[in-house]
Amino acid sequence: MKSILLPTDFSKNSVNAINFAMQLFHDEHCEFHIMNIQKASAFISDDLMTVSTSATIYQTLIDTAKRSITNLINSIEAKYKNDKHSFQSIVDYDNFIDAINQICESKKIDLIVMGTHGASGLERIIFGSHTVRVMQRCPTPVLAIPQGCKFKKPKAIVFLSDYMGLYEEKDVKALIDMSQLFSAKIDVLHIVKEEQLSEVQQNNKAFIDECFGELKHEFIDLEGDNIYKTVKDYIDMNQVEMLAMMNRKHSFIERLFNQHNIETFGFNIKIPFLVMDEP
Repeated sequence: MKSILLPTDFSKNSVNAINFAMQLFHDEHCEFHIMNIQKASAFISDDLMTVSTSATIYQTLIDTAKRSITNLINSIEAKYKNDKHSFQSIVDYDNFIDAINQICESKKIDLIVMGTHGASGLERIIFGSHTVRVMQRCPTPVLAIPQGCKFKKPKAIVFLSDYMGLYEEKDVKALIDMSQLFSAKIDVLHIVKEEQLSEVQQNNKAFIDECFGELKHEFIDLEGDNIYKTVKDYIDMNQVEMLAMMNRKHSFIERLFNQHNIETFGFNIKIPFLVMDEP
């Protein structure tokens, strides 16, 4: 049975991601952990109020969140009526990333599914800060669902790689599972920078080939100075339904999500984005 974490702030985006997960894993036995995280800034600090009043407000916030999750679970169960799915409610009062990591460890979470937030102006779509931090700082695979994205069975998944990282099969298990679940082809996309691959890159490419085994996959080299535009154009032209990549130091995702670019890049991704942590 898969163990899936669904963080929610009860926004439209987070609820859309939950609905996406229900359809994505419709035929899988899953235990879904629907989690809301409260933080200290959610109410007035203690130095402005008595301890008893603070405790009362804190408890009110927790109780309200618990009721909201219960209502959400009830609506999901009524909508999908799926005996293969079970639900657990979690409300925590902690630092967001710490709370996520603690639950992932204690509940042996296989995948985190989160919604993203849109940005107005210049037709840009960016990832919400919570989603970015989870991608960067959580070892558990994350599937980010863009704002308004509706479920579609993935027939093709792009796996972006520079062949610089060496990892084990377990590190890409989330991608392998996704491909097997829908018999989806994996396009291993490499943005060419040098005329030839180094010996290290050649060895890592061979390992990826072995790692994917009998899965339908193909290695594709593309040239382009603007990596964001090159990947986006390939996705658009080939009707790709999911993008996947590894997260490691000095990787594409780190450059994509550094603090300077997070509010300005125009990647405009509109498909689910699977990020796996590389040890």
